[in-house]
Amino acid sequence: MAHLLDNIFWHSLSESQSQFAIGEGKARRYALGFSPILGFAEPWNPDFDALRPYCQSNEQFYCGDWSGAISTAWQQHWRIDKEASMYRMVWQGELPLEDTLFSYQPLTTQDAEQALALAQLTNPGPFGLRTIELGLYLGCFEAGRLIAMAGERSFAHPYREISGVCTHPDFQGRGLAGRLMRQIIRHQLQAQEIPFLHVMSHNKLAHELYLKMGFVDYCETPVRVITRL
Repeated sequence: MAHLLDNIFWHSLSESQSQFAIGEGKARRYALGFSPILGFAEPWNPDFDALRPYCQSNEQFYCGDWSGAISTAWQQHWRIDKEASMYRMVWQGELPLEDTLFSYQPLTTQDAEQALALAQLTNPGPFGLRTIELGLYLGCFEAGRLIAMAGERSFAHPYREISGVCTHPDFQGRGLAGRLMRQIIRHQLQAQEIPFLHVMSHNKLAHELYLKMGFVDYCETPVRVITRL
């Protein structure tokens, strides 16, 4: 029997987070403004025809768990911009301690523009203006300026993704993002959820850091960045 984590984006978009999704049949995407991620019931045979009416021309998406040859017919409507692989990692560590000496606060829709600007600067993965509405996001501020954040993206009960982990270059080296991650993990475990995350395979330093934190590799899976023509 297939595991939820084998096709986590489909299960998120078609089940636990269906209120944030659009699409039909065996194809879904997050609605415009959220993270530009696709999900297919059969990622080995994705139904792009069903999804095409829900995608704008020149809109770019991330499509995980899909690889292999593409047809000439597909290339009439879509383009592959990048192919890579990523690790899907699951938490197996202990409950992190509450960090009472750490100043952070939940992000709200009033912080959305700052969160998007920080994500665009640091590129932690697909991020949209409304991504912070997908779950709990925590941030560190200095003089009203968002300098670090971490939060939650995909969710297929009981697995909830940690994503958007980033720090402004001027404030790196302080461990801010890692401390925010631990508070997110603590929140998820107390809610009887299982944290998971994605990290690009070429990002060896981040992969090693997550292993030391308490995550383990579930799988290494392909990811493609594509554009609707």
